[in-house]
Amino acid sequence: VQLQAYGGGLVQAGGSLRLSCAASGLTFSSYGMGWFRQAPGAEREFVAAISWSGGSANVRDSVKGRFTISRDNTKNTVYLQMNSLKPEDTAVYYCARDRTRYVWGNSGDASRYDYWGEGTQVTVSS
Repeated sequence: VQLQAYGGGLVQAGGSLRLSCAASGLTFSSYGMGWFRQAPGAEREFVAAISWSGGSANVRDSVKGRFTISRDNTKNTVYLQMNSLKPEDTAVYYCARDRTRYVWGNSGDASRYDYWGEGTQVTVSS
């Protein structure tokens, strides 16, 4: 299983970025996917997750209304659309695969995920 996250970069506050995570080596449509982030000196934290079908999603409170997670199972890709970015969104963003097929629940728990991408840096300037 390989997960490759990309799309990060430097953006001004109020701007937008779309992160993508391309997956290979798995039956992508069978697994929930998640996005996490880690800022310098901070713990890794949950950002958003989406079920295997895309029918259910969950985002952390601090990004609700600004971030949207989606997936395209025909392209084996999960996306994180980030709008109205704030300096506090600055972090390395990681995508991850839920370890269990066809299960949805506790999606914010990092221990649910077994494969992680290398991360993509998002920097929001004030």
